[in-house]
Amino acid sequence: MSAPEKPDLEKKSAAERAAPASSRAADFGIDTTARTTGQAVAAYLRGLRTGELGALPALLGLLVLLVLFSVLDSTGTFPSLLNLANLLQQGAGRTIIAMGLVFVLLTGEIDLAAGTASGLAAAVMALHLVSGGNLLGGMGTTVFVLFLLVVVLAIVLALLLRIWAGAVLSAVALLLLVIGFPPNPWLQMLLAVCVGVVIGCITGFLVARVGMPSFVVTLALFIAWQGIILALIGDGGTLGLRDPVINAVANGNLSTLGSWVLFVVAAGGYAAVLLNRQVSRRKLGLVAQPTGLVLIKVGAVVVLGAIATFLLTLNRSPGDTLIEGVPFVVPIVLALLVIGTYVLDRTRFGRHVYAVGGNREAARRAGIDVVRIRASVFVIASAFAAIGAIVYSSKVGSVSPGAGGGNTLLFAVGAAVIGGTSLFGGRGRISNAVIGGAVLATVENGLGLLRQPAAVVFVVTGLVLLLAASVDVLSRRRSAVAGR
Repeated sequence: MSAPEKPDLEKKSAAERAAPASSRAADFGIDTTARTTGQAVAAYLRGLRTGELGALPALLGLLVLLVLFSVLDSTGTFPSLLNLANLLQQGAGRTIIAMGLVFVLLTGEIDLAAGTASGLAAAVMALHLVSGGNLLGGMGTTVFVLFLLVVVLAIVLALLLRIWAGAVLSAVALLLLVIGFPPNPWLQMLLAVCVGVVIGCITGFLVARVGMPSFVVTLALFIAWQGIILALIGDGGTLGLRDPVINAVANGNLSTLGSWVLFVVAAGGYAAVLLNRQVSRRKLGLVAQPTGLVLIKVGAVVVLGAIATFLLTLNRSPGDTLIEGVPFVVPIVLALLVIGTYVLDRTRFGRHVYAVGGNREAARRAGIDVVRIRASVFVIASAFAAIGAIVYSSKVGSVSPGAGGGNTLLFAVGAAVIGGTSLFGGRGRISNAVIGGAVLATVENGLGLLRQPAAVVFVVTGLVLLLAASVDVLSRRRSAVAGR
């Protein structure tokens, strides 16, 4: 008996699969019109007029600030190589926290506890170091047992939310706490990151599953984590981080050879990604940026990167001590930037984050697990906060009861918003936090060198944040008008 003939539907599908890419693209209504460089520039200018500003205001503001402080600083300290390298190291911790907050802001939520969450992660890391690896003795039996129960709770909540990475890292935290380990900087930094994940699992569950407003939940946890930090360190106490590896995170530099290797890897990777995307889109018959424009972007990054690397490999010490090489914080921030950008731009999870932030109900109707996405972004934000804590604690060399409190969170949120991330959700990129962090670090550093009091620094920073929020509101209003 002969096999039944395949239905026409299957034959049609096979024929469609064999059709040229350009034909398939046209069938789905994709714009396949090729654009020249002039047309691409004109389209970008139209986007600016309709409110699609992106990070442009922050970039222009950063350029103005760099020129302004260079002119006003009569001593010439601000534009010096030593100070510019110090700028990178000073702002890296807050910038990393801001990068994590971008995930939360994209979903239209807020995490006010990110600052003290980072402080708690830093406190656990420092306490382990100071107590010689004996956290039970450092915390006390009662606090240690309660801490273990919180970690177990985080594992359970992560499993309920189906956030497998959160469950695994929380389990690693439990393992490190129960088994114990002698002082080891790498394991201590891992423990700090795992503590951040534990905090994120709890926060995410309360917001996404229980349904409590993120503002209320994170404000309450902000206060609670601050109290736990105080209990671990003691009122007026300080935990020193006298470990060469941890201290080198924010204060060390790559060798000259390592700096140039970093440049080749970073610039080459950027060029490879852009050119590969260009070729792939053209093969599929989709709209791609003009090749000339892509080459200009790649050339600009290569030239600027080469200049920055060359300057940072020069000796920037005013004394006899040799200080040269790209600071360690640069590859750390670059690695997090690449990973975060890839997750948001190239993965289904990233597309779902934008979808939830754009319209939560529409995302739910489209089959997206909104609860899991909303909870996951808090886990990511807390993990980034812990990494940021490692960096800024390394820069200071100690952890105090006020770690992560005060201005840390405000500057981190400000960095994300100033860089172009919308407070209303659905719009923003990880790079926005890096640009915004550079703006705030420049303001703080420049005004400090001009010997302005803290009051002036706060006022100027607040005005910059207010201006960024105003630009966000106006651009969204303009986009809504243009879309009608």
